[in-house]
Amino acid sequence: MSDKNIALAVLDMAGTTVADGGLVLRAFDIAATSAGIETEGPQRDSARQYVLDTMGQSKIAVFRALLGDEEHAQAANLAFEAAYDALIDEVEISPIPGAAEAITALRAAGVKVALTTGFSRTTQDRLLNALGWNEIADLTLAPSDAGRGRPYPDMVLTALLRLDIDAVHQIAVLGDTTSDIASGLAAGARIVAGTLTGAHDAAQLRAAGATHVVASVTEFAELILASRT
Repeated sequence: MSDKNIALAVLDMAGTTVADGGLVLRAFDIAATSAGIETEGPQRDSARQYVLDTMGQSKIAVFRALLGDEEHAQAANLAFEAAYDALIDEVEISPIPGAAEAITALRAAGVKVALTTGFSRTTQDRLLNALGWNEIADLTLAPSDAGRGRPYPDMVLTALLRLDIDAVHQIAVLGDTTSDIASGLAAGARIVAGTLTGAHDAAQLRAAGATHVVASVTEFAELILASRT
């Protein structure tokens, strides 16, 4: 394999490879109420907008920024995880159409695949179990597995190290948020693509520095496979 080829695809989960029915905001509303953020009014509106703007980032980091106190942030994060886990049972968690096939095609072509998330490891495992995806990727990573979550490069670089990839220019990153784009750029990945199946639109993804904007993970896989020599 040429060292010019993409050897590692780092894919976000919710909004990129997984459709979760908007559970993040629903779980956040429950956690915010438990944390004492008023249920209506400017404080709640501002908090919800911050969650939208920072979608893709580690949830504990989001609560730290909103609450400004570690004890309250940890409690809110636990409430978020509990709410998300409970809501998983109420909605149909499903792959983004074509996601499983795209991952399989990448791996069949010799591209290693890492699935990353801003959720805790416990919540990520619940998602993987719900989808039957425990063996679909070469590696799955939550922020706690790498050090810091997005927008930092830690998960992308941890995937490189654990999967024995030679250089950052052999990495392609895909996500649906500006935080995904920031993480991929900070890691030095050659391709840092945004997908239109999740939280942020094409203008936001391009403004964040995306090298490509694709309709879905299917188009991303086609891009990677077409680039291989």
